[in-house]
Amino acid sequence: MAAFLRENPNWLAENPTLYCVLAPPERVHGEALADHMAAMIRAERAHAAAMTERADGVLAAGRAAASLAGRVQEAVLALLRAADPLDCIGQEMPGILGMDAVHLCLETPRAGTQFLPPGTVARLLEGRQVLFRAVATDGRLLHAEAAGLADHDALALVPGEGPPALLALLARDPAVLDPAQGSGALGFLGRAVAAALGRG
Repeated sequence: MAAFLRENPNWLAENPTLYCVLAPPERVHGEALADHMAAMIRAERAHAAAMTERADGVLAAGRAAASLAGRVQEAVLALLRAADPLDCIGQEMPGILGMDAVHLCLETPRAGTQFLPPGTVARLLEGRQVLFRAVATDGRLLHAEAAGLADHDALALVPGEGPPALLALLARDPAVLDPAQGSGALGFLGRAVAAALGRG
C-alpha cells in the first residue's frame, strides 16, 4: 500500500471519504503530516454535519406527523359531537385541521356534498387510501368555490357501503399537507367519517 501511495501521491486527496476510516496520525511524526490530520478532521466534521442535518430532518418530519395526528384527533372528536356530520366536515374541520377547505365528495348527488361522476374515486386514488398532491387537479369538481384558494391537496378514501366517496382537503401551506407526515392520520379520518355517516 505504501508503494501504491508513493506512486500515486494525489490518491488520498482525490478520495477524501477514506479519511473517515483512517486512524489519524500523531503530531510526533512531524509537521509533514499536519495536512493529512487537517483533512481527516475536515472529513469527520463534514460527516458529523451531514448526520446532524439528517437527524434534524427526521425529527422535523416526526413533529409534523405528530401535529397532523393531533389535529385529526380533534377533528374526529368534533365529528363525534356533531349533530350533523356533513356540517362538521364542511364548516368545522377546515379550522381544526388548519386547511383552507374540506369537502366530502360522493359519486351520487347528496345535499352538502360534492358530486363526482361515476368512476372518479377509483380514477383519482388508484387503489390508495390517501393521496397527497402538490398540484390539485379536478379542482372545481373536488373543491368547488375553494378551488382557486390553493394548489396543495390530499384525498382520503371514505370506505364502506354505498357510493364511492372521498374527503378532499385543500391547503395553501404545503407543510400542512406534507407527504412526509404520513398518510395514517388522514386514512383514519376517512374511516371516522365513514362511521359517522353510517357507511359501515
